[in-house]
Amino acid sequence: MSMHSPAETLSEKEAIAEAEAALAGIRTMREEIGRVIFGQEEVVENAIVAIMSGGHALLVGVPGLAKTKLVETLGTVLGISAGRIQFTPDLMPSDILGSEVLEQSEDGKRSFRFVKGPIFTQLLMADEINRASPRTQSALLQAMQEYHVTFGGLRHDLPQPFHVLATQNPLEQEGTYPLPEAQLDRFLLQIDVDYPDIEAERRILLETTGTRNETASPVFTGEKLVGLQNLVRRMPVPESVVNAILDLVRSARPGTGHASTDAHVAWGPGPRASQALMLCCRARALYQGRFAPSIDDVKALATPVLQHRMALTFAARAEGVGIRQVIADLVNAMDRD
Repeated sequence: MSMHSPAETLSEKEAIAEAEAALAGIRTMREEIGRVIFGQEEVVENAIVAIMSGGHALLVGVPGLAKTKLVETLGTVLGISAGRIQFTPDLMPSDILGSEVLEQSEDGKRSFRFVKGPIFTQLLMADEINRASPRTQSALLQAMQEYHVTFGGLRHDLPQPFHVLATQNPLEQEGTYPLPEAQLDRFLLQIDVDYPDIEAERRILLETTGTRNETASPVFTGEKLVGLQNLVRRMPVPESVVNAILDLVRSARPGTGHASTDAHVAWGPGPRASQALMLCCRARALYQGRFAPSIDDVKALATPVLQHRMALTFAARAEGVGIRQVIADLVNAMDRD
């Protein structure tokens, strides 16, 4: 089996030692998160996969499913600073990015000083991002892409690492501004947050309604997290997995000969989806204790990577066809090929 390896490589002994140290940290991190977040294993896994891959994630779910608690816990466990912005229709770009204030020195000289906004943190929760106006959304998403803010002709770099976990309520659409497709593409993953199962909800009832709540402890630091992200990018990928990624993403584009896609998809994912899937497969493998990704990783991540990068035709929406159903058809076709 041939392997695709990044250009920058370590010796086999160094690579194994670094990977084993990372695996030990990941195991401890999972234990710490499990003390605070009950159930939702797939949501937690995908959120951490997005961060390990160096990207941002969009969490979609109804209120009360511990999305805010998850972001706070991740900030603690990863040892990075965390902040939260509640998005509202009257929120302005300066409320996120910062602003310049005019100051006067003792000798009467006036000058502008940049006051940093809440975006200058390492893990930002953008709560209900679709409630802000398109202008405010664009300000945040530009910073997510370029990792800096420009004021008065001066560049202000965001802290590293920098990640955004944004939330979006799928039910309440009145008074909201849906994110344009080009801006949705900034998110590495769209993570659907569903209701917990009955056993997880039982634990929530018993362990969060008393006088004492569990808290997580730091496991990583910002510097160690950057090292983990670099390790993910250096992981070898089997040629079979590379081919599976290419085949899946290309089959999601209309006009490539896949019947379900041609019938239901107006436009499909671009090369950024392939890049996202490649990184996330590596991160998921490492999160689960493996040194190389498999085709099962491609299948598991197909929906969170692709669903916000595709659009259905009007006829498909009228027929009640969902984007997840189309992706499931593409994944099932992988087994038949």
